[in-house]
Amino acid sequence: MSDGDNTNLYNRLERRGYTGKKLQDNVQCEIFQTIYEEAMEAYKEEIVHQLPSNTPEDMESNLEQIVHWIEQWMKDNN
Repeated sequence: MSDGDNTNLYNRLERRGYTGKKLQDNVQCEIFQTIYEEAMEAYKEEIVHQLPSNTPEDMESNLEQIVHWIEQWMKDNN
């Protein structure tokens, strides 16, 4: 998503009455979705993951998963 796309999205959401945090959250969500889609196109599907970060427990679980992936990669590549 280019800066122009971000500006268009921002303006469209503003016209819908989105303001403040709600506006910011929606723009951020759109950006992350675009990044995910681009990663799916650029890399093997099995190495692209979306990790929910809705709660502190999600974030703790994500951290544990990422550490596990790093440790496994180090075992496999050293």
